[in-house]
Amino acid sequence: MTIDPGAERAILDAVAALESEAVEALARLVRCRSTLGEEAGALEEMARHFAALGLEPRRIPTVPEALRDHPGFSPPLISYAGRDNVAALFTPREGKGRSLTLQGHVDVVPEGAADLWTTPPFEPALREGRMFGRGAGDMKAGLVSYLFAFRALRLAGLQPAAPVQLQAVIEEECTGNGALATMLALPRTDAAIIPEPGPGFAGLYSAEVGVVWAWVTVTGRPAHVRDMQSGVNAIEAAMTVAAAFKEYEARMNRAEHVHVAFHGVNHPVNVNIGTLEGGEWNSSVPTRARLGLRVGVMMGNTAAAVRADIEAIVARLAGSEALRGAKLALEFRGFLADPCVFDMESDIVRLARHHYAAAAGTELRQFPATGLTDGRFFALYADTPVACFGPEAQEIHGIDESVGLDSMHSITRTIALTMAEWCGLERAA
Repeated sequence: MTIDPGAERAILDAVAALESEAVEALARLVRCRSTLGEEAGALEEMARHFAALGLEPRRIPTVPEALRDHPGFSPPLISYAGRDNVAALFTPREGKGRSLTLQGHVDVVPEGAADLWTTPPFEPALREGRMFGRGAGDMKAGLVSYLFAFRALRLAGLQPAAPVQLQAVIEEECTGNGALATMLALPRTDAAIIPEPGPGFAGLYSAEVGVVWAWVTVTGRPAHVRDMQSGVNAIEAAMTVAAAFKEYEARMNRAEHVHVAFHGVNHPVNVNIGTLEGGEWNSSVPTRARLGLRVGVMMGNTAAAVRADIEAIVARLAGSEALRGAKLALEFRGFLADPCVFDMESDIVRLARHHYAAAAGTELRQFPATGLTDGRFFALYADTPVACFGPEAQEIHGIDESVGLDSMHSITRTIALTMAEWCGLERAA
């Protein structure tokens, strides 16, 4: 179905009228320091927005025991108590169109060295048409876009003519279990839109790698530094472990291991040494060191197979001469996520492309991501086409993260028009 020109004009005018409020809403979300375990404030803010739309917020718990046998489940890092996802369901009067999920995550990664930020990471700052702050790009601007897309329809006197789910979830940055729990708790929809940010441009995700998180703990033999040769230095041994995983990374980036979806992408499989803890005293040979690893999974491979690769690497090192006298312990928590390719020919993607071109005056660029999103759950496990696209953002997970506000408004217009055509329209109640 197509959108009546008068309705389209009214929707676009409504998005424009709401732009300043959308920026204020983004600032409030950025002020919520929603790192792992601290998402409650952002979830409450999303629940408040759902209620303001006339929708009843619904809390959806993440219960590991209920998810453990699902192929999309990842071993959790912390308890889920007090951290329920929040969703809202819109039901039309007639239900004549196609149903839709609008989904996004509220969690953000830690700010890192706050002293390196130009302005405090959780104090939103506007500079040259951008909002700076941790999570501004990844992905609180996307949450604002789908909220204000829905609100713009209402302001135009319209509403979707099909069921719409609005979902705000936790742990996209470490497990995806919040998205999995929420998806399974609600009825399947005909499509999903996830407004994740583009890498320096408004982007449409065509594929994404999988990810496995692992920790390797090295136990050495402590000694006074004067007798250093009698000890086993756990930190030096951990460096040997890290080097072995960088060798694995190089092997996985060879051409024969790279899926066609990632052809042309330099170094698509990344192994990141994300954390290193260890040692007790500068004048003591350290007893223990712990490495936190993020290992990418290329299409054609699986998270389970990469987990087995990690186990094999650690087992080989444990028996090697290079680590003689050291003990290795391996633990898997966090991501155990498979890669996926999104259907770029699906109707929802086609509509998103069309309406972005009209709303922004340029093409929505597609790209294969060397990171991952919650889109995989819909594509791999729910047979649901996904349009994963969002505003241009810079320095996500880095210092001075920001999002372009004009780009955010373009994504809002795109979601509003895509929702209108996908779901159909009826007069607002």
